[in-house]
Amino acid sequence: MRAYVEGAVLGAVAGFLAGLFGIGGGVIIVPGLVLWLRLSQYEASGTAVATIVASSAAALVLFAADGKVDWFAAFALFVGSGAGAWIGGRLIEKVPEHVLAGGFALVLLIAGVRLWL
Repeated sequence: MRAYVEGAVLGAVAGFLAGLFGIGGGVIIVPGLVLWLRLSQYEASGTAVATIVASSAAALVLFAADGKVDWFAAFALFVGSGAGAWIGGRLIEKVPEHVLAGGFALVLLIAGVRLWL
């Protein structure tokens, strides 16, 4: 039962940040699943992908109603991200878990530095 409550809290925080900043799936959920719920990096990646649909759809309704969606860009990103996610999902088991975690941390670090500047 505790895991469900912790998962719901993590989901609520990620959903809030997704709606506010357009982030959540990977940036909040993956570290939360690994550090707080003790999932492997592989399980966290797969679980985060599964949650993206709900948080994205909920936020999309509000952004679209407010006219804040560039549908052409969204479609192009949809196609590209779908293809990239499929390729990443096929390759993830070939990457050692410590390399996967280090790469994820590096992406977060670079993003953080770029946003700060």
